[in-house]
Amino acid sequence: MSHSASSPDAGKRLAALALAALGVVYGDIGTSPLYSFKEVFAGNHPIPVTPQNIYGSLSLFFWALIIVVSVKYVIFIMRADNRGEGGIMALIALALHTVQDKPRQARWIMIFGVLGAAMFYGDGMVTPAMSVLSAVEGLEVGAPALHPFVLPLTLLVLFGLFFVQKNGSAVVGRLFGPVMLCWFSVLALIGVRNILLHPEILAAFNPWYGIDFLLANRAMGLLAMGNVVLAVTGAEALYADMGHFGRKPISRAWFAFVLPALVLNYAGQGAALLADARVADNPFFRSAPEWALYPLIGLATLATVIASQSVISGAFSVTRQAMQLGFLPRMEVLHTNEKAQGQIYLPAVNWGLMVAVMVLVLGFQSSNNLAAAYGIAVTGDMVITSILATVVVAKVWGWGWWRAGLLFSCFLSVELVFLAANILKIPDGGWFPLVAGMVIFILMTTWKRGRQLLDERLRGERLELQPFLAALQASPPHRVAGTAVFFNADPNGVPHALLHNLMHNKVLHERVVLLSVQFFDVPYVPDIDRVEVRALTGNFWRVIVQYGFKDEPDVPQALTMCAEAGLHFTALETSYFIGRATLIPRLGSDMAFWREKIFVAMFRNAGSATSFFRVPSNRVVELGTQVVL
Repeated sequence: MSHSASSPDAGKRLAALALAALGVVYGDIGTSPLYSFKEVFAGNHPIPVTPQNIYGSLSLFFWALIIVVSVKYVIFIMRADNRGEGGIMALIALALHTVQDKPRQARWIMIFGVLGAAMFYGDGMVTPAMSVLSAVEGLEVGAPALHPFVLPLTLLVLFGLFFVQKNGSAVVGRLFGPVMLCWFSVLALIGVRNILLHPEILAAFNPWYGIDFLLANRAMGLLAMGNVVLAVTGAEALYADMGHFGRKPISRAWFAFVLPALVLNYAGQGAALLADARVADNPFFRSAPEWALYPLIGLATLATVIASQSVISGAFSVTRQAMQLGFLPRMEVLHTNEKAQGQIYLPAVNWGLMVAVMVLVLGFQSSNNLAAAYGIAVTGDMVITSILATVVVAKVWGWGWWRAGLLFSCFLSVELVFLAANILKIPDGGWFPLVAGMVIFILMTTWKRGRQLLDERLRGERLELQPFLAALQASPPHRVAGTAVFFNADPNGVPHALLHNLMHNKVLHERVVLLSVQFFDVPYVPDIDRVEVRALTGNFWRVIVQYGFKDEPDVPQALTMCAEAGLHFTALETSYFIGRATLIPRLGSDMAFWREKIFVAMFRNAGSATSFFRVPSNRVVELGTQVVL
């Protein structure tokens, strides 16, 4: 009886999550019909509008959705979760677990993973520009005289989107699911309308049409493949957002609703093109009834804003995870929803993305030009995901290298063709996401290596904790009332801030807590494992606070958990001491001098530990030191 009662509730919850996933997960891939089919026949490298080319390219679109999205991502990649979490950072963590005792392999996995994350940022810059511009360009279909207003309107929509980020996505998020439900329904209806007029287009689902097209038109086929990949942009979002919704709601939404709607719409655009080659300049809007054009432009603009919102939120999440794993410096993180810890806002990322997106719109001027910049970041990300997933499937799943390699070589054979096709686009604009990705890759690897170098320098100068405590027992300094918490990266060493405080002020607090905060390559650390407390001699305490890469660091809250071990904190009697290093670059170091300069600049501009760890600023004492790299 209880089972029958719970089944309807479980079904309702699954349906609600699937609806929410429509808005958050499928915005990017759901807006691809706006521009992807158009680019084949009216892009910068158009192919002739002939029945053979229409059937062939449409076949390629259909099978790309099946092979890349349905089979690779939904059936296989989404099973490679790190305690329920997905995304490139989770995949890096899983792959690194398999090579813990092999530093050379771990280094290559780290390089590939960081390169994938960098490509994600490149994709995140192009997606809002491409999708919103494609939607607003629909105005030209109804009234060519409106062409001068397309760019200003696009910039206005994008500015509004980035401006409201600081308010959080919770309010707008409630509209995401219903709007995208309406959007996919409209995609399907437009497709069905045109298919009924030319049902022969359904023959394009035969894979032979795609194969024959590629064999008969090798150069032209490769150019077409560079645009076919635009249909699968957003596939990474399925994996990245898995932690928010779970694998089952995302896969159900894909197979039951999103995939059929996309397939019907692409087939409808092909049918419209068969009927009239003149619709090639914008087959999406021209395949709709004339009376529906302006409502469709409005709905498309809403859908592209949602797609852009998903990418922006994803950039916030990836940045925070990269910070926790030590690939980026601390930045200001604002929480926009008290109940949903995943809803965050990073001002630096938000405004940086906005500038990049607006520069793209002004620089490329049209979606045709932007299409060249779009595909290469997406395909690069997909190739890297396949390589990392091969390691996970071989070692974590226990398939072995032969079986895992055979499976992912099938996906890589398709993705490498996509990559080769997009390499041809580099002179037309594909250079932008490559340059942007390379800059971010250099910044992330420089920060990681710089932190390692800094830690080595500090360890070389450190005092061992136990001899230091023994010396204090032999010659105790004056003690004052209260509790001092010293942040300490190395649990077995003496914090530099403690040494400086003792050297200059000649006193110690009545109770001294040496606090180490550690981040692990798992998404979350359960509360039961959050703190480790150990009493030392002389009323010293060692506390280790542990977080996962998706946890929200909150040191004062974590310290309240120490009460069970007999360590109680009173807020007004606790002072937090933080060491602040001034770095000095030098020639002949273990890192190139130009990278040292970059690291020093990043270190100087990093956010404060106070706000990152949510320490009350009026209880913080900062003590400086100089370190030569």
